Amino acid sequence: MSAENTTPPPNAAQIEYWNKGGGAAWSNYHDLLDRQLGPLGHEAMRVLDLKAGEAVLDIGCGCGQTTFELATRVGPTGSVTGVDISAPMLAIAEARAPHDGAGEIEFRLRDVQTDDLGIGRYDVAFSRFGVMFFSEPTVAFRNIHRALRPDGRLAFVCWQPFSSNPWMREPLEAVRHLLPPSEPPDPLAPGPFAFADPDRVRGILTDAGFTNIDIASFETTLGSGSVDETLAVTLRIGPLGRAVADQPERLPELAGPVRAVLERYLTSNGVQIPASAWIVRALGRQE
Repeated sequence: MSAENTTPPPNAAQIEYWNKGGGAAWSNYHDLLDRQLGPLGHEAMRVLDLKAGEAVLDIGCGCGQTTFELATRVGPTGSVTGVDISAPMLAIAEARAPHDGAGEIEFRLRDVQTDDLGIGRYDVAFSRFGVMFFSEPTVAFRNIHRALRPDGRLAFVCWQPFSSNPWMREPLEAVRHLLPPSEPPDPLAPGPFAFADPDRVRGILTDAGFTNIDIASFETTLGSGSVDETLAVTLRIGPLGRAVADQPERLPELAGPVRAVLERYLTSNGVQIPASAWIVRALGRQE
C-alpha cells in the first residue's frame, strides 16, 4: 500500500486564509466592500466591451457581485462562471438572487492555478482583485489562457504599489506605532500588491501566451459610505486588517487614530480616499 500523499497544494496558505479568517471577514462585510470596490470593477468591465451572448469566466468572484453584473451585461443568451477558493464567500454568492435579464450563472469552488477550467470554453476572463494571490502566477495564467477561445480576451484590476494607495497606507501609518515591529513583506509574494509592478505583470502574461497587453493607470477615490462603515472595513480588511487579525482585542485602541484619518476624507458622498489601480487587458492571440 502506498503512503498517503500529505504534500500541501501549491496555494495552501491562500486556501486556508480565504476559507478561514480572510473569507469570514470579507463575507461579513461584502456589501460594504462591493460598494467600495465597485468603481474599479466597472472600469475593467468597460474596457472589455462585453457582447450579448458571450461566455465569461469571473476569477476570484468572492461573494458574487461581479458575477451578477457580468451576467447582466452579456444578457439572457450569455453565461458567467464564477470561481473562487473561498467556500464561505461562494455560499453567499449562491444565495443571492440574479438580476432580471441576466445570463446563466454558475459558481464553482476552484483553484485557478491548479484546477481544470476546460479548454476554449470562454470568450472572456475577468477579475476584480482576484489574480494577485497565486503562488505560481504564470502557471495560473496559462490555465486561464487555455480556458479562453482563440479570440478570447482578458481584463482584470490589480493594485498599484502600497505607497500609491492612501486609502490603505494612511490608516496603517496612523497606528503603526501601536503595533509590534514587522518585517517588510516580500513584494513578489502572493498578496494584494503582488502585481504592483506593471513590468512583472506584462512578463507573466507574455509567458502565459497572452498578447496585445495594455496596462493603464486608473485613479479614483474609494470609501464604503459613512465614517463608521468605512472604519469597520478598514480595521478588518486589507493590510491593517491582516496586521491585527490575531489581536481583535486591540481594535478599540486602534479605532480612534484610524477614525481621525477617515474623517479628513469625509465628503457629502461619504468617505472618499484616493486609490490607484492598474486596469490590465490582453488578448489570447496576436491581433
